[in-house]
Amino acid sequence: MNMQSSEQGSTANEQALAKKLSRTAALNWLAVLAILYTLYFAQTLLLTLIATFLLALLISPLVTLFKRAHVPRLVSALLLVTLLIAPFSFLGVQLAQPVQKWAQLLPQLSKSLNEQLESINSAIQGEETQGTTPPPKEKSRFTFFGWLDDETEEQKEIEEENMVTERIKQGSLEVLVSMLAATPLLLAQVFTGLVLILFLLIFGPGLFQAYVNGLNEDSKREQAIHLATTIQVELSRYIGTISLINAALGASTAVVLKLLGVEDALLWGVLAALLNFIPYVGSVIGMAILSLAGVTQYGLEWMALMPPAVYFGLNLIESQFVTPTVLGRNMRLNPLVVVLWLVIWGWLWGAFGVLLAVPLLVCIKLAIGQLGIWPQWIAVIEKEG
Repeated sequence: MNMQSSEQGSTANEQALAKKLSRTAALNWLAVLAILYTLYFAQTLLLTLIATFLLALLISPLVTLFKRAHVPRLVSALLLVTLLIAPFSFLGVQLAQPVQKWAQLLPQLSKSLNEQLESINSAIQGEETQGTTPPPKEKSRFTFFGWLDDETEEQKEIEEENMVTERIKQGSLEVLVSMLAATPLLLAQVFTGLVLILFLLIFGPGLFQAYVNGLNEDSKREQAIHLATTIQVELSRYIGTISLINAALGASTAVVLKLLGVEDALLWGVLAALLNFIPYVGSVIGMAILSLAGVTQYGLEWMALMPPAVYFGLNLIESQFVTPTVLGRNMRLNPLVVVLWLVIWGWLWGAFGVLLAVPLLVCIKLAIGQLGIWPQWIAVIEKEG
């Protein structure tokens, strides 16, 4: 009896443990879904906060350097933010006209591409049906208010062409209206981000020092200071280095394309720099965009391959030689993890999420590495093959 009762008791304990584990797993999945829901529906706020945080981390070492030279944080923060705004303002003014031109040109390019595909299809069908020409159509002599008249076919073709033209104009207008509608929100986000950067640079260190002073144990204070300093230095170094490399890649692309006579070379250089923040996927998108630019300028000729070939060559030099040499192996990331991470953040936050995905992954990796938690995830993120 005692053995039977002990077996029943162990079985009951195992069942209770299994129920507890299942409840814990269910709560974990609910927490993950809640986090995804919050990230998706709060993207406007969170995008601004994360972009602001990353830019503040990039500038904060310079503010600290000025502070050691007895320059007030307010003065150095205003100076550095102004220096940050100036090049972007210049690029915005220079790129306004090319962006507007391409926004109006894209619907026409779509129509032209469809016409070329239809002509190729017609040529293929014509070769297949060659030698079986249909009998000529006799002109109908019976007309009743234009019905069954040969002119109705021509009228239908003219009406279809007019409809296509109206569609193109309507598409261009819709693109322009959507851009104008998004401008106030974008400007508000940029202004909010700049204000937050200033406040983080000026008052952020004081808030962190107050938090550290509130800790009871000296070991916890040292751990918090070491964690914050390491993340700030490493992430700032990573963001600054990647930004300089991408800016150099964009400038090189723009200069080479300008020397080769490619139109809107500055626009393609800026796009090359921005897309290089997206590993693996960005280069593919850049090749596709520059292929479209080459076909638009040169038509279906060999010269159309020149812009994507230039971009591919420069991107290959950057990705295979420059970036690994400068960053070393401390910032290595698994390609599969990076692509999955890009897909998740692209689904959550669109194009801006894709741009912020890799810096955010590096930030998370540095944080959990310094905290000494989840070592298996660090191994997964860093494993190269």
